[in-house]
Parts: sequence; C-alpha cells; structure tokens
Amino acid sequence: MEQRKLVDSQFGSRAESYLTSKVHAQGEDLEKLSALAAGARRVLDLGCGAGHASYALARGGAKSVIAYDLSRQMLDVVKKEAMRYPAIEIREGRVEELPFEEGFFDLVVTRYSAHHWLDARRALSEAARVTSKGSRFVAIDTISPEYPLFDTVLQATEILRDASHVRNYRLSEWENMLEEAGFGRIRHETFTVRMSFSSWIERIGTPPERVAALHAAFSAFPEEAKRHFEIGEDCSFTITVGWIEAVRNS
Repeated sequence: MEQRKLVDSQFGSRAESYLTSKVHAQGEDLEKLSALAAGARRVLDLGCGAGHASYALARGGAKSVIAYDLSRQMLDVVKKEAMRYPAIEIREGRVEELPFEEGFFDLVVTRYSAHHWLDARRALSEAARVTSKGSRFVAIDTISPEYPLFDTVLQATEILRDASHVRNYRLSEWENMLEEAGFGRIRHETFTVRMSFSSWIERIGTPPERVAALHAAFSAFPEEAKRHFEIGEDCSFTITVGWIEAVRNS
C-alpha cells in the first residue's frame, strides 16, 4: 500500500483513540499555542489529526482556524468536536499541495504530524508560501537524537510500530529544512515525554507480529540506547519532543 494510503487507513480507523489520547490531548505546548493565537486572524493547523492544536488555537482567540488533514475520518472527528469552536473549519488535502493563496495565514502550526509527511521539504516550502511575511511557523514533534546510533534506534522503533512512519527529524535537519523553505529567526526548545508501551501500540493498532518484533528489538538494542531512551522492563520509554519556531522571511 502507498504511504499516503497507509496514513489514511491507519489513522482514520483510529481517529477516536487519538481524540482521547493523553499524549495528544494534554501538554504545556497546547497552552503555549493558545497564547500564541491571541490576535491571530487566520491560522492553519497542518496535519491536524484529532484537532487538539486547532482547539487550543480557537480557545486562544484565533479568529479563523483551518484544520487540515489527509484523513477524512480524522476530519470527521474534528468536525464533531469543533461544534464548540465556531472559528474552526476543516479542509482535506495533502501537506505538500496546499490549496491556499500566497501569504494567506498569519500563523501556521503543525503538531505530531511532520514525521508522517512523505516530502517534508516540499511541505515546508508550501507552508512558507502560504504564511505571510514576518509571521510565525511552529512545529511540535518528536525529535530524533543527533547521535547516529540513537537516531537509527528511534526510526527502527517507530516504523515497526507504525508502517506509515517516515522520519523523526533531528533539530539540525529541522533548521536546514526551514532555512531552505524561506524561514529565519529559528529557535527551539525541547521537553521529554514518557511513552507507555501498551498505550503506544494500542493507539495505532500495531499488529501482534510487529509487537513481538518490537519486544525483540528493545531487548537487543545496545545498552547505550537503552539508557538514552530509558527503556523499562515493560518496554515503556522516554522520547524528546521539540517546539521549533521560525519566522517567514520578508
């Protein structure tokens, strides 16, 4: 199955579980997004998933929020939940081809979506095109370590769990891609999240044979990787999440 169809089929069938997921529904980053939305006229939530970023932006006072996603089933969940937020409008489509005018948005955000983008450079170029000059772009996503061994371990783990995974990017990769796309004044901060293994696989519906492969992989990882990711006996682990902020060059 093509990657985009994998994304649609896997996440569409699990849309409700992402709406109630603590990892996605909670976090100080959502409060920061709310604060950032104050006074924003038009905001785009790229790869909105179950819509948590969109809800935070609407609560923060954004006048118009477009929740944009590839999955129709995800958007159906957002549409139902967004009845409480009149500012939210849903749109279906690919992040690599945005159906909006140049400079249309004064804030563009993406949360826990970019690691599924088939062509992140093209998506960021499109994000820059539709962001007005001098306005902000914010990405919130799992960050891969700069150290090659840990990077390899994270990517292998992610794709075993979810076949639609593309890549968790390093901070250095984010900076390079954003600069290429036309963003500047790049800044970032990071925080860690403890991932419960059982919830992590249940949320996406990882098949039994891949769950078995994950257990085998976690057991076989080098000790350095086990320490870095704080892998527990139940295979729960710790990941780093980044808040990456940039400004559209004038």
